[in-house]
Amino acid sequence: MRLSRYRLLAIGALLGLSAACVPQRAPSTRLVVAVQPTLTAAEVQEKARPLEQYLEQRLGPGVDVEIYVPLSQAGVVEALRFGQAHVAFMGPFAGLLAVERANAQLVLAEVREVIHDAQKTEATYYYSYWVVPKDSPYTALADLKGKRACFPSPISTSGYIGPMARLIELGLLPEPPEGQEVDPKAFFGQVLFAGGYGPCWEALKAGQVDVTVIAGDVPETLYREVLANTRVLEQQGPLPSHGVVVSPALQEPLRSKVIEALMGLGAPEYRSLMRQFISGLFVGFQKTDARAHLGMLQAYLRRTHIAFSERVEIGKGGGGEEEEEERTPRP
Repeated sequence: MRLSRYRLLAIGALLGLSAACVPQRAPSTRLVVAVQPTLTAAEVQEKARPLEQYLEQRLGPGVDVEIYVPLSQAGVVEALRFGQAHVAFMGPFAGLLAVERANAQLVLAEVREVIHDAQKTEATYYYSYWVVPKDSPYTALADLKGKRACFPSPISTSGYIGPMARLIELGLLPEPPEGQEVDPKAFFGQVLFAGGYGPCWEALKAGQVDVTVIAGDVPETLYREVLANTRVLEQQGPLPSHGVVVSPALQEPLRSKVIEALMGLGAPEYRSLMRQFISGLFVGFQKTDARAHLGMLQAYLRRTHIAFSERVEIGKGGGGEEEEEERTPRP
């Protein structure tokens, strides 16, 4: 039986009305969060599931959260620059590069358990100290010209960048010419990079070096052992903790919702989770910006001309300092 033209139109209208009555699922918004590559990618992805679930619950059903594990922090900078990552947990040096090169914004600073002089506190900054044995004949940094020094890492903010800037500030090292990094051997006779504050302390105790540096963000037992057996000659700081940066591609209102959700991770029940992705001293987050949080680091880098370098460290705990792999000159 052939249907009339009017009946076909009526059937079509009814079908269209039925389709319109079926609830349509709104497309989800993808939010990519980059975390520090402190473990293998598979391990981080597994450990990050509670973080992913937390963010999706806080941000609502319209947001699909994806945890991204970069091969390097330099890769995160590029991902932020091109909108491939929207949020990143970063160390201060890498975070500064993201601000300078990717037009990213630093929005949160890590509050961590640190020690200022002898006082344990919770803060977004800390200090580091030049120390010599208590029976050392040296009473000032100027006395150590031509002597032996130990540093934890060539890009440690507190263990090398800040101390080198302090030597320049005191006139003990010349500010390097454009295109060259500060050279500690222009002052010290021997320079050792031991891979951490603990090994440097062991070298000082063994008499292998004459001076080293200790920071207020190392484990408390190590810090108090060092300070109990040394004399402090100088200090530098304030030195910034880790932070959270966001890409310019993260727009409102989602941007503000993400920041508030991350602030919620300061609750005690999330502390052990976040210590896997920020630092072993994590307490919470505090709102800030790059000028307030990274200004001192930026000044240190202008004096020393030290380039960014990194390597992925497997199973890193504690405060979290990057070590050398590839060097990226700052603009």
